[in-house]
Amino acid sequence: MSHINWFPGHMHKARKEMAEVMDEIDLVIEVLDARLPRSSENPLISRLRQAKPVLKLLNKQDLADPQVTQDWLDYFNQQEGVKAIALDQSMQGLIKRLPEICKSLAPTRARAERPVRAMIMGIPNVGKSTLLNALLGKKLAKVGNEPAVTRQQKRYTVQKGLALSDTPGILWPKIEDQESAYRLAVSGAIKDTAIEHELVAAFAASFMLSHYPERLKERFRLEQLPELADHLLDEIGRKRGCLRPGGVVDRHKASEILIHEMRAGKLGLISFETVAEWQAKEEAARLAALEAEQAQAGENTDDTH
Repeated sequence: MSHINWFPGHMHKARKEMAEVMDEIDLVIEVLDARLPRSSENPLISRLRQAKPVLKLLNKQDLADPQVTQDWLDYFNQQEGVKAIALDQSMQGLIKRLPEICKSLAPTRARAERPVRAMIMGIPNVGKSTLLNALLGKKLAKVGNEPAVTRQQKRYTVQKGLALSDTPGILWPKIEDQESAYRLAVSGAIKDTAIEHELVAAFAASFMLSHYPERLKERFRLEQLPELADHLLDEIGRKRGCLRPGGVVDRHKASEILIHEMRAGKLGLISFETVAEWQAKEEAARLAALEAEQAQAGENTDDTH
């Protein structure tokens, strides 16, 4: 699996600016992708916000598996200082209630009749600017379906006692978990020019074969599914006419089709990760770290003899 990292220069600047103004902020609004809530949870944000309350918005919930989304909401809402809500852009009533929800997370500021100062943060292409425009009731923040549209921090004031600060979407300098990196690439958080489509599509194909095989059959009209991801891409290429001279499948075009249709929700409601999977991964990492610590302690003991 090829390594994926994408951290343009403007993201370094954005991270520095966020750190500088964090003391002025009462709470953080962190916009996550409901299809991959943990992979789209930027560890930099957790460090920057420190103990400030956070409203986690699982955006694009209309593209995610609803039961899995509910599991993630339960998981986040058990954490101290965290409130999690799932939404999409059709839920205008809920979006209009967000200022009141934010004020409930900073009650001291709200009782003093001072605007609650919130910073909207999140990874690229997760829907921050679209959400901001919905809150403002007008198009002030630039919106696009490519990551890194917002390039600098801006401040807006919303009615109902909420002052909002918008920020560029930032990833983190090194994505340690490469499965998360590939999920981010499939979702569109990493710019297409920074990824190899065939590798990302192979990851997506393998995931779909394991978790949503019937969706593949239905969408691409396949009677039987191959076992290997590369063979699935070839089948998709043949079904969609992605052929080079001599009948050879253009796997790059087939890869683009699979990725774009997954992003658009044309393969149904899909969640790329579950709470149980992440908890198992974290437990395995904890045990590995413990074993490494014990082994190091043993080596140090041997050195003293």
